[in-house]
This record gives sequence, structure tokens and C-alpha cells, in this order.
Amino acid sequence: MPPNSVSEPAFSPAADRNKQPILDVLQQVLPAQGRALEIASGTGQHVAWFAQHLPHWTWQPTDADAPALNSIDARIAQGALANVRAPLLLDVLSPVWLPADTPVFDAIYCANMLHIAPWETCAALMQGAVRHMAQDGMLITYGPYLEDAVPTSPGNQRFDRDLQLQNPAWGIRRREDVEREAAKVGLRLAQRFALPANNLLLVWRQAQNLA
Repeated sequence: MPPNSVSEPAFSPAADRNKQPILDVLQQVLPAQGRALEIASGTGQHVAWFAQHLPHWTWQPTDADAPALNSIDARIAQGALANVRAPLLLDVLSPVWLPADTPVFDAIYCANMLHIAPWETCAALMQGAVRHMAQDGMLITYGPYLEDAVPTSPGNQRFDRDLQLQNPAWGIRRREDVEREAAKVGLRLAQRFALPANNLLLVWRQAQNLA
């Protein structure tokens, strides 16, 4: 078997459950067409689903885990998705994400990464997004968050404890802490959507576009 192929792509039950609620919001906030960069694509289930239902968008999946690229490749091939580019290796902590001549993206999407990565990845995500985002583009993040004014669900409390037992550098992030990191690079929270299973979809935009 060629080194960059797998017989069947990896599968995440959680990604399968949340792909449609996320798509419902993307169809509200995204323009009719554009270019999107996905950070931490994982199994590729999200990018494949979004590409299928947002055919006028071109999608660039990426992941920091080289074996994940095989799964994404297989899923793209399985769906014959002409509007999905070949996946690229991308570590958000790297000072260089993509070649300097890469066109900017209208949307940058990152799901379920911040709580299973060191806190430094939050600042790196914001900095990289600003480098590669169109002036009127957006960064979209999805996952569980803690919020100062919102009681934390028992499920998220358990999840947060479990994450920190697995790795002390992991854990559900406070939305307000994420906002502070975003503000350092000129991004502001533009929209907040509560989604099933105590998750949030957050839309971040350049502060000057929200004045």
C-alpha cells in the first residue's frame, strides 16, 4: 500500500454527532463562497461534511499529526471532493504555518483543539490566524468552554477533570482567557453560539471591522 493512503479513514463518533449542528451555524455566518483553512482536521469528518454542503467554498485541511493526513486523504478520496485540497502538516506552535505566497483565507476553522493541547496553542492560533486571514475574514473556534457568568455543566466539570488527569497541560479553557489572547492580536469575539453537548461555536473578527 502506498505510504500516503489508508484503506478506511479514521472515525470519531463525536465528530459525526456535531458535524451537522456546526454546519447549521456555518451556513449562517459564512458568505456564499470563499477559501477556508481548517486547523487540527483530525479524522477529516468535519471538512468532508462541510465541503459537501458548502460546495462554493474551497477547503484546506491540516493537522499536526502526520498519520492523520492519511485518514483525511482517504476521506477526501472516498467522497470525491473536488473542493478539498490535499491535507498539509501544520503545527500551530510553528512560527511558519504555510508558504509565504499562500493566498489569505476568508475563514479559519479550529474545532476541539484548545482543550487537548498546551495553553500556548491558544496564543499561537490567534497569531497564525491573523497572519493568514483576509482583512474581513473570520476565525471560528468550536469546543467546550468555561464562562465566568455561566454555570459549568456537570458533564464539562467531569470532562475537565479527566483531561487534566490525562495531561496537566490540558483542560477546558475559560472563554474570557481566550478573548484576552485574541485581543492581543486585534481579534474580538463577534458571535457566540451555544451548541449541543455543552459546546460553543465562537466567531472572531478583526476588531476594526466591528467598530
